[in-house]
Amino acid sequence: MPVIEALAPFYLWTKSLHLIAVFAWMAGLFYLPRLYVYHSQAAVGSAQSDLFITMERRLLRAIMNPAMIAAWLLGITLILTPGAVDWHAGWWHAKLLGVLAMTGFHGHLSVARKAFAAGQRPRTERYWRAVNEVPTLLLVLIVIMVIVKPF
Repeated sequence: MPVIEALAPFYLWTKSLHLIAVFAWMAGLFYLPRLYVYHSQAAVGSAQSDLFITMERRLLRAIMNPAMIAAWLLGITLILTPGAVDWHAGWWHAKLLGVLAMTGFHGHLSVARKAFAAGQRPRTERYWRAVNEVPTLLLVLIVIMVIVKPF
């Protein structure tokens, strides 16, 4: 396919932009659950709660959503680039599973943001402290799969 071959000269640029998008997305995935920890402590309807609602909405809409979309589009572009993926290797399956889990986690955080904005407390402070570690675990899996390619 000529379109796929045309991607080859842009491989390093695509890879660089993909990593920048992933870094921005990860920053949000690390920070938003932490905001939820503090938001869980704020009284519903308080000025502090309203501030958290604004911060959470801006973080999700202005940084996380665009970064996730860019990471996905650039990642798809990378896999369409000749030679970027050995389709017989198993590492990319594990990486894809990690990225799908990360996307699901992003969706979970998005649903929770809407609940917080509606004055609900969807989970406890303790829950948000625990799930704050999920992005780190997924990041470790994904990076090891891409760099080490253990299988």
